[in-house]
Amino acid sequence: MERQVIAELSIIPVGTKDTGLSRYIAACVEVLEKRGLVYRLTDMGTIIQGSLKQVLEIVQEMHEVPFRLGVARVVTILKIDDRRDKAQTIGDKVEAVRSLLPEVKI
Repeated sequence: MERQVIAELSIIPVGTKDTGLSRYIAACVEVLEKRGLVYRLTDMGTIIQGSLKQVLEIVQEMHEVPFRLGVARVVTILKIDDRRDKAQTIGDKVEAVRSLLPEVKI
């Protein structure tokens, strides 16, 4: 299996007629559904897991979606966690923190 990265992606259509962006985000998520990548939709962005090549390709494809829907400007924010010392999947970092919560002394 090819090495996996975890990426956090936010696509922000700018200059839409109303403040709701859900229809644009849903159209972007359809791209993920069709490509079959592991992902988790959150309130503030989307977490994607796949090879670095897959993630970069799909981010480019998703970035284009709002343009196809008539938006003239799109801001895309991408963070990539490329860990090479061990395998990591979506949720591993959250579980690592949760496992320490009973031990944390402030």
